[in-house]
Amino acid sequence: MTTTRGEHPNEDHAPELDAGATSGAGAPAGAPAGAPERVPAGQYTPRESRQGDRRVSVMMLAGMLALGLGIAAGTIPVPYVVEKAGPTFNTLDRTGENPVISVRGHETYPAKGNLDLTTVYVEGGPNGPLSILGVFGAWLDRSKSVYPQELIYPTGTTREQAEEQSSVAMTTSQENAVASALRELDIPFGQQLQAAGLTDGSPSTGKIENGDIFETINGKPITSLAVVQEELAAGKGAPVTLVVQRAGESVSQTITPMDNGAGRYILGVMLKYLFDFPFDVTISLDKVGGPSAGLMFSLGIIDTVTPGDLTGGKHVAGTGTINPDGIVGPIGGIQQKMQGARAGGATLFLAPAENCDEVAGHIPEGLQVVKVENLAQARSAVELAGSGQDTAGLPVCTTN
Repeated sequence: MTTTRGEHPNEDHAPELDAGATSGAGAPAGAPAGAPERVPAGQYTPRESRQGDRRVSVMMLAGMLALGLGIAAGTIPVPYVVEKAGPTFNTLDRTGENPVISVRGHETYPAKGNLDLTTVYVEGGPNGPLSILGVFGAWLDRSKSVYPQELIYPTGTTREQAEEQSSVAMTTSQENAVASALRELDIPFGQQLQAAGLTDGSPSTGKIENGDIFETINGKPITSLAVVQEELAAGKGAPVTLVVQRAGESVSQTITPMDNGAGRYILGVMLKYLFDFPFDVTISLDKVGGPSAGLMFSLGIIDTVTPGDLTGGKHVAGTGTINPDGIVGPIGGIQQKMQGARAGGATLFLAPAENCDEVAGHIPEGLQVVKVENLAQARSAVELAGSGQDTAGLPVCTTN
């Protein structure tokens, strides 16, 4: 067999030479001038060995480069966030120095059982970058959810901004929880709406200023946001007369509402509530933010200031935003919250009706999920379970 320079002959087919059958400079006797030197099988010339070493080195270097590139690619940050179940907190817990709910100025009653609020850990986004390997691993883990970052955080949001927004949302949810609980218990309190800014293209530009307090709309006292919304809906875009309190004086403005594109008429004013409660309610919860604990705060307050046990000693958990009128709103990460609730021992879970499409088909074994639209429904469901009655007839989330 003839070999070319730089190739290693196959050991099974290497030519064999008799000992001493060489002439000249080591070429086989009778070999033509310039023919490559042949050696016994398994032996290589020094030149071939050096060339082989170079090839091995190149291959090793290429492999190391490929491995390095693979590792680098796996650690490149990607614009996704991962949600996983976080801890639960019993709003009825009064152990320790700082109970979750403390009340001053009103009689309180000991409460048994659990009314757990649920939480979600969010990885990625402003909380720190996620690698493609981390995201891929989360995709394979059914207990986690992966979302594009922009669905959770607006582009450019910093960690400081995210924490501030979360803190503000938590504070607002606590105030709304107190208001909704008192309203549910028919305990009077003061409530006003104050202008906190205008939207782009607002029809109220030049007429409503930050700090204005809404007094009446078309002559009707504004006791809640619902009064404003109902009057705008009834007018179907007709101009309304709005009276606001500004610097201690009443100012009347005529404003023509605009359609928000979804068939709803708005004034284009961002509003915040100003409350005057008859007693103090303090909610203490470290390192937890966002608005989704509102419903469970409301139930915890109700159980704290009324005699008896709302839960009857049962372990109930839930989630949902709350507004001062007691309307329960949707939240994020509900699948993880159901998992966290069950892991914490809950057997009954309250879920916002608007989250039903994410609930159906994802309920952990051993957990009954009840859909609720408002605080009154949630309270009724807990009371039914707490009294030991059959809860099978309570509304549930179903697939379409």
